[in-house]
Amino acid sequence: MTAGPDRPPGGPEAGAADPGRRSRVRAHGRRWRDQLVALAWLALIWNLLWGRFSWGNVLAGLLVAAAVLTFFPLPPVTFGGRVRPWALLALAGRFVVELVGASVHVAWIAVRPGYRPRGAIIAVPLRVRTDLNLALTAEAVSLVPGTLILEVDRERGLLYVHVLDVRGPRDLTDSRDRVLATEARIVRAVGSAAERELLATPADPVPSADRRPDQ
Repeated sequence: MTAGPDRPPGGPEAGAADPGRRSRVRAHGRRWRDQLVALAWLALIWNLLWGRFSWGNVLAGLLVAAAVLTFFPLPPVTFGGRVRPWALLALAGRFVVELVGASVHVAWIAVRPGYRPRGAIIAVPLRVRTDLNLALTAEAVSLVPGTLILEVDRERGLLYVHVLDVRGPRDLTDSRDRVLATEARIVRAVGSAAERELLATPADPVPSADRRPDQ
């Protein structure tokens, strides 16, 4: 018996297995895409830590990132969003503005005679609690002078942030709002449609025990 025009080659078994094969191919492609995203992000962090971009730093960053992903594999982080160039440009521009402003502020504190700044540790609940968003937001916040991520609570989606030069409750609120604004810019730049909708929801209240001054 010959296969009819509507019968897939190889009989019904091959046709039934084809969707599963396509699913495996798509999953394999997503894993490669996620690895490339992680590689690019680690290389970017390497260059930011060195303080300047050069061909040597870019190449070294790629080599270090490849070594980290090979010998210290990270947990699988699925990238379900899409890159939006204009939002990504706005994220980069705002990051540079905050980086310069914070650097000037910290430098002024360092040379200001007789001034002893007070720090504080605040807990900031994020609205998008994926591992990728937690990692990206934590890295972006830590790269700005005067703020440092001390701990990440994955289950509750909390970032514990040390902030410098706190003079009153208003400064704590402003610092928390800056972290949430950073999260919003990241989600708008690379998040999914569902994650962008979460930005409209108010952040969870922070228990008073999660706000503690740095003595």
